Amino acid sequence: MSRFRTRTRPPVALALPALLAVAFLLLPLIGILSRTQWSELGEHLTSPGVVEALRLSTVVSLWALGLSLVLGVPLAWLLARVPFKGKALVRSLVLLPMVLPPTVGGVALLLGFGRRGLLGPWLEDTFGITLPFHTSGAVLAATFVAMPFLVISLEGALGGLKQSYEETAASLGASPVRVFFTVTLPMVAPGLIAGAALTWARALGEFGATITFAGNLPGTTQTLPLQVYLLLQDQPEAATSVSLLLLAIAMGVLIALRGRWTGTPADRKAAEAPPVAEEPAPTASAAPAEPAEPAEPAAPDASGAAPRDGGRWPLHAAVTGFNRLTLDAEPGTTIAVVGENGAGKTTLLRALLGLTPRAHAELRLGDTDVTALPPHKRQVAWVPQDGALFPHLSALANTAYGLRARRVPRAEARAQARAWLDRLGVGHLAHRKPAQLSGGQAQRVALARALAARPRLLLLDEPLAALDQTTRARVRHTLRTHLAEFGGVCLIVTHDPVEAVSLADRVLVLADGQTLQDAPPVEVARHPRSPWVARMLGRNAWQGTASDGGLALAAGGRLVLAEELPDGVPALAIIAPEAVSVHRERPAGSPRNVWPGTVREITALGSRLRVLIGSAEAPDLVAEITPDAAAELGLADGVRVWTSVKATEITLVRL
Repeated sequence: MSRFRTRTRPPVALALPALLAVAFLLLPLIGILSRTQWSELGEHLTSPGVVEALRLSTVVSLWALGLSLVLGVPLAWLLARVPFKGKALVRSLVLLPMVLPPTVGGVALLLGFGRRGLLGPWLEDTFGITLPFHTSGAVLAATFVAMPFLVISLEGALGGLKQSYEETAASLGASPVRVFFTVTLPMVAPGLIAGAALTWARALGEFGATITFAGNLPGTTQTLPLQVYLLLQDQPEAATSVSLLLLAIAMGVLIALRGRWTGTPADRKAAEAPPVAEEPAPTASAAPAEPAEPAEPAAPDASGAAPRDGGRWPLHAAVTGFNRLTLDAEPGTTIAVVGENGAGKTTLLRALLGLTPRAHAELRLGDTDVTALPPHKRQVAWVPQDGALFPHLSALANTAYGLRARRVPRAEARAQARAWLDRLGVGHLAHRKPAQLSGGQAQRVALARALAARPRLLLLDEPLAALDQTTRARVRHTLRTHLAEFGGVCLIVTHDPVEAVSLADRVLVLADGQTLQDAPPVEVARHPRSPWVARMLGRNAWQGTASDGGLALAAGGRLVLAEELPDGVPALAIIAPEAVSVHRERPAGSPRNVWPGTVREITALGSRLRVLIGSAEAPDLVAEITPDAAAELGLADGVRVWTSVKATEITLVRL
């Protein structure tokens, strides 16, 4: 089916000035084209003076580009990645040459690097270097006016690049310099190329600063723009021809960039093959035997020595700052970290990684205290929610990245990476890029990459959140299988009660950065100490204070209990949805907790229905009933009903 775009006719008040602006910009270019002596174009462009000026312009512009890359790339990274005082001033200095009159820039260069300038006498006396009226002076002038284009373009690209890629690379053991050259630069390559092209074109056309600072010496500083200036005085036709050449070069650069001046990282297109569909999980009878894990040398600790703990790494962490808790776990323990948004779950993970100033973790893994170590030396692997697979690397190269960062030889690293991919069932996708993988496949590759890096602590930040239910079940099964063999501790941030119960040995409930509950999943499911966790598990949770044999609810109303608590004790009342009865008339009989209400929402949950009922006498209540019962009661949004709960069906948790 074809799609048609709705075309809106622009108002005349805006369209007319816009057309005038286009004409204003286009008319001078038409003037050059119309006044060019086409029959003499070749003769003008091949004259000795023009050829020499073109050669010199090429040399100067290429040297200016190289100098801009050496100085501008680190400066762009600094502006995009490092917070520091005075950043606004530094950015203003970068932009200044773009708004400064070129001749003023030349004067500034003279006063800074000239023979009577601030640095010039020292350069001449110490090194015998004289910049004014020398080719190096022309290079310096071109760099001064052109480098801002590179810095601005690359800073924009770095600003649009998610830092999770760089942080994940650091967690795999890559040093900051390695991360920069193997992850950051390849991913911002479009912005770097665009900035380099604009920088070269601007350096090629530089005039004002060059003639002021370096002079106009044929064969030394007389570049092509200066040649145009001289030709205008005696040979205007030749000046027009040379101007046309510069115009063609500039337009060629802009057309080649196709509007990518900002350098924002674009999603890389998938290669020729489409993403591979998820494959059904193999049955036990048909499943191929998993290849044996390759024999691996013990992972070195921060000092380079082999660990003394036999490949088993208990965890001890004391976290301060926004998070305030102590965490101890034996090797092989999987801990599910749950809590409301803003409870500090991701902050806890980032504190253990050493990536956030909001919280600080005194961290011991096995026999090694890694508190003072940078992230790339902690041997703490992190899998963010989106996996953060490096888009420019294949699945195999992604998986081998952590091993290569730890200086494992290339052949050995790739062999171990392929073994891990085979173990997680994605070995046949080793040479595909992340864009060619489905969500489940990408998550398995991300997990293989983390495990292959030989971590002592594994951190998973909602690793299955982006997957559909079927894929989630398969990846959950794979994850459970391999976590059982992991010799360290694994923390999984999740909002899914199934993941918390099926994957974790313990559930850590956070509230405002502190531990609200830390217990086995069965205990948390039976006696949740947080209303949010109770609701996550599908239960009604009402908070209140014991009073006169009942519970005075914080949200208003009163609950009659079978269990007595001393007056003034805070508690959480847990009511299973299936324990809530729904009636069209006020029920008679044994229930002591009865409230009128209104149906606000009905949703399907498997073969049953969940009914949300609001009441002025009690907090919102969720009941679970069969479709037949709902039809018999005639339930629909807005229908008035009565709800009842037996006192014996209420579970109390002291807070």
